[in-house]
Amino acid sequence: MKILLVDDESELVSALAERLSFRGFDADWACSGADAIDKVKENEYDLAVLDVKMPRMSGLELRGELNKIRSGMKYIFLSGHGSEEDYKAGAAEAECYLVKPVKIEELVEKINLALES
Repeated sequence: MKILLVDDESELVSALAERLSFRGFDADWACSGADAIDKVKENEYDLAVLDVKMPRMSGLELRGELNKIRSGMKYIFLSGHGSEEDYKAGAAEAECYLVKPVKIEELVEKINLALES
Protein backbone atom coordinates (compact mmCIF):
# COMPACT_ATOMS: atom_id res chain seq x y z
CA MET A 1 0.00 0.00 0.00
CA LYS A 2 1.44 3.29 -1.10
CA ILE A 3 0.06 6.46 0.48
CA LEU A 4 0.58 10.13 -0.32
CA LEU A 5 0.17 12.70 2.46
CA VAL A 6 -0.34 16.33 1.45
CA ASP A 7 -0.30 19.20 3.93
CA ASP A 8 1.23 22.67 3.80
CA GLU A 9 2.69 22.16 7.30
CA SER A 10 5.94 20.39 6.43
CA GLU A 11 6.84 19.33 9.98
CA LEU A 12 3.42 17.78 10.51
CA VAL A 13 3.25 15.93 7.20
CA SER A 14 6.80 14.59 7.35
CA ALA A 15 6.30 13.35 10.92
CA LEU A 16 2.99 11.75 9.95
CA ALA A 17 4.66 9.97 7.02
CA GLU A 18 7.38 8.69 9.34
CA ARG A 19 4.85 7.46 11.91
CA LEU A 20 2.89 5.65 9.20
CA SER A 21 6.08 4.04 7.87
CA PHE A 22 6.72 2.65 11.37
CA ARG A 23 3.31 0.97 11.03
CA GLY A 24 4.15 -0.69 7.73
CA PHE A 25 2.83 1.87 5.24
CA ASP A 26 4.86 3.12 2.29
CA ALA A 27 4.15 6.84 2.77
CA ASP A 28 5.38 9.78 0.69
CA TRP A 29 4.54 13.39 1.42
CA ALA A 30 4.18 16.75 -0.31
CA CYS A 31 3.64 20.29 0.96
CA SER A 32 1.66 21.70 -1.96
CA GLY A 33 -0.83 20.70 -4.57
CA ALA A 34 1.74 21.16 -7.33
CA ASP A 35 4.24 18.87 -5.59
CA ALA A 36 1.50 16.29 -5.01
CA ILE A 37 0.53 16.34 -8.69
CA ASP A 38 4.17 15.75 -9.67
CA LYS A 39 4.43 12.81 -7.26
CA VAL A 40 1.21 11.22 -8.53
CA LYS A 41 2.46 11.52 -12.13
CA GLU A 42 5.63 9.64 -11.14
CA ASN A 43 4.20 7.06 -8.68
CA GLU A 44 1.13 4.92 -8.20
CA TYR A 45 -0.61 5.56 -4.91
CA ASP A 46 -3.51 3.63 -3.43
CA LEU A 47 -4.68 6.50 -1.24
CA ALA A 48 -4.02 10.18 -0.61
CA VAL A 49 -4.56 11.98 2.68
CA LEU A 50 -5.21 15.63 1.84
CA ASP A 51 -5.39 18.73 4.00
CA VAL A 52 -8.56 20.62 3.07
CA LYS A 53 -7.16 24.15 3.62
CA MET A 54 -3.93 24.80 1.74
CA PRO A 55 -2.67 27.91 -0.05
CA ARG A 56 -3.09 28.14 -3.83
CA MET A 57 -4.95 24.81 -4.19
CA SER A 58 -7.34 23.38 -1.61
CA GLY A 59 -7.48 19.69 -0.86
CA LEU A 60 -10.85 19.52 -2.58
CA GLU A 61 -9.41 21.08 -5.76
CA LEU A 62 -6.35 18.84 -5.51
CA ARG A 63 -8.52 15.74 -5.31
CA GLY A 64 -10.11 16.70 -8.62
CA GLU A 65 -6.71 17.14 -10.28
CA LEU A 66 -5.30 13.91 -8.86
CA ASN A 67 -8.39 11.99 -9.92
CA LYS A 68 -7.71 13.04 -13.53
CA ILE A 69 -4.26 11.43 -13.30
CA ARG A 70 -5.11 8.31 -11.24
CA SER A 71 -8.84 7.68 -11.20
CA GLY A 72 -8.64 4.67 -8.89
CA MET A 73 -7.10 6.45 -5.89
CA LYS A 74 -9.00 6.77 -2.64
CA TYR A 75 -8.97 9.87 -0.45
CA ILE A 76 -9.13 10.93 3.16
CA PHE A 77 -9.48 14.60 4.04
CA LEU A 78 -7.95 16.26 7.11
CA SER A 79 -8.86 19.70 8.37
CA GLY A 80 -7.80 21.77 11.33
CA HIS A 81 -10.51 24.37 10.87
CA GLY A 82 -13.19 22.83 8.77
CA SER A 83 -16.57 24.41 8.30
CA GLU A 84 -19.79 22.46 7.92
CA GLU A 85 -19.66 23.29 4.19
CA ASP A 86 -16.13 21.85 3.92
CA TYR A 87 -17.23 18.76 5.82
CA LYS A 88 -20.17 18.13 3.50
CA ALA A 89 -18.04 18.64 0.38
CA GLY A 90 -15.15 16.56 1.74
CA ALA A 91 -17.31 13.73 3.04
CA ALA A 92 -18.99 13.46 -0.37
CA GLU A 93 -15.64 13.34 -2.20
CA ALA A 94 -13.62 11.01 0.05
CA GLU A 95 -13.67 7.82 2.09
CA CYS A 96 -13.73 9.92 5.25
CA TYR A 97 -13.10 13.36 6.72
CA LEU A 98 -11.06 13.76 9.91
CA VAL A 99 -10.43 16.80 12.10
CA LYS A 100 -6.86 17.65 13.16
CA PRO A 101 -5.18 16.89 15.40
CA VAL A 102 -5.88 13.29 14.47
CA LYS A 103 -4.59 10.37 16.50
CA ILE A 104 -2.33 8.13 14.47
CA GLU A 105 -4.35 5.07 15.50
CA GLU A 106 -7.54 6.63 14.14
CA LEU A 107 -5.84 7.57 10.87
CA VAL A 108 -4.41 4.05 10.48
CA GLU A 109 -7.88 2.59 11.09
CA LYS A 110 -9.47 4.88 8.49
CA ILE A 111 -6.70 4.15 5.96
CA ASN A 112 -7.20 0.41 6.41
CA LEU A 113 -10.97 0.74 6.06
CA ALA A 114 -10.63 2.88 2.92
CA LEU A 115 -8.23 0.43 1.30
CA GLU A 116 -10.47 -2.54 2.08
CA SER A 117 -13.50 -1.01 0.36
